Amino acid sequence: MNDFVAMTALELLQGYRDKSFSPVEVTEALLKQIERCNPAVNAYNLVDRDTTLQFARASEQRYQSGETRGQLDGVPVAIKDVFLTPMWPTLKGSKTIDPKSTLDKSAPAVAALERNGYVPLGKTTTPEFGWKGVTDNPIDGVTRNPWNPDKTAGGSSGGSAAAVPLGMGPLALGTDAGGSIRIPAGFCGHVGLKPSFGEVPHWPASPFGTLAHAGPMTWTVADCALMMNVLSEADDRDTNAIPRRGIDYLAAIRGEPGELLKGLKIAFSATLGYVQVEQEVEESVRKAAHLLQSLGAEIVEVAPGFDDPLAPFGHLFYGGAANALRDLNKRQRGLMDPQLVAVSEKAAQLSMLDYLGAVNERMALCERMVSFHRKYDLLLTPTLPITAFKAGREVPEDWPSTRWPSWTPFTYPFNLTGQPALSVPCGFSSDGLPIGLQIVGRKFEDALVMRAGQAYQLAAPLTDKRPELFYENAAEGAQA
Repeated sequence: MNDFVAMTALELLQGYRDKSFSPVEVTEALLKQIERCNPAVNAYNLVDRDTTLQFARASEQRYQSGETRGQLDGVPVAIKDVFLTPMWPTLKGSKTIDPKSTLDKSAPAVAALERNGYVPLGKTTTPEFGWKGVTDNPIDGVTRNPWNPDKTAGGSSGGSAAAVPLGMGPLALGTDAGGSIRIPAGFCGHVGLKPSFGEVPHWPASPFGTLAHAGPMTWTVADCALMMNVLSEADDRDTNAIPRRGIDYLAAIRGEPGELLKGLKIAFSATLGYVQVEQEVEESVRKAAHLLQSLGAEIVEVAPGFDDPLAPFGHLFYGGAANALRDLNKRQRGLMDPQLVAVSEKAAQLSMLDYLGAVNERMALCERMVSFHRKYDLLLTPTLPITAFKAGREVPEDWPSTRWPSWTPFTYPFNLTGQPALSVPCGFSSDGLPIGLQIVGRKFEDALVMRAGQAYQLAAPLTDKRPELFYENAAEGAQA
């Protein structure tokens, strides 16, 4: 028996090269795992077995002929249902989108994966237009946490996040305009990277403008680096994308933990100076910071010195949502998530001065972080101040606010600044829910962020621990 569903992308690639197994064998095992596990969490909203196996057979033929394609040939990937895919409709969780209008086009990330020989496993769930930090929508219903299906998977990349820990794909695509990769990665206990803005091309433009980033969601930091090698390929359809810099992210993270951390001065802030954090979360991330210190990094406990930028973030984020809905008629709005309609109608009342004020506050925050990083190479924080709460809710029970950004204060500041931010699992709560450590770096120092994440994951690996649902299904689902 080969436990294909537990293998990383790098392990799969090595097996293909060694001819130990084939892309078709692996893909069939993962499709079985999806069939068994998906009903419990609702991670996938589209699985097309025939098309997926066509990709796998084409990859297998390339290995047999010695003409493999790129860096991911034969590796299965889950795709969030906001990315255009030429063979499948992209509905973004909305009944307002005509499925036929989205066909025959590839988003830049999907096109890069195609050039590198991937095997698409299907489309994963998202809240409507990716508007919130939990995942449910009028078409697909609620997506649940693989560690406890009564809890939320987070969002907006909740489907991709729920898939990875359950072995329903070693790699997944996500987007992040306020934390939408890191929030579900933190809640679901795996690696998620919001790259530097412009590092991964994204098209068509997001409703959330320059807050939005596309990036990888993986089980290991090494797989994250591998995926970034592919996703960072240039695409001129995104006018904000930077030219390809030729960085080999996988090579950049090779080494022992002490080597990877040597000479780094790292700031640690459990609260950013203003966040109330659950005790178990703070204890877990503080323990992670102490571990990095013991491995040779210089750790300084200090807040970065900015006030909560929730107001400018809200103006820019919800203003983008309002703009996206401005041409929809009453009938179309009646088909939508009523809470998305409500926040959009409220944001439509913002003035140009409100918008420009938010832009100015954003620039001041960017300047503050540039100054901060002249002294500190990286910043460590919790990914989230809480663990996953009841599924089907936008906020926890008895929460003082009604909107999701109120419980994601560590994520959205770095959408405003465009800095790279990585969530890495660093422990579990007493009730078995994952806790994430966020590692933030200077803009365009994605490799350094992943270096630190790799050092931590090598020194404190949690990758052997999977949800119970995975173990209940993995043995049978992974038989070759």
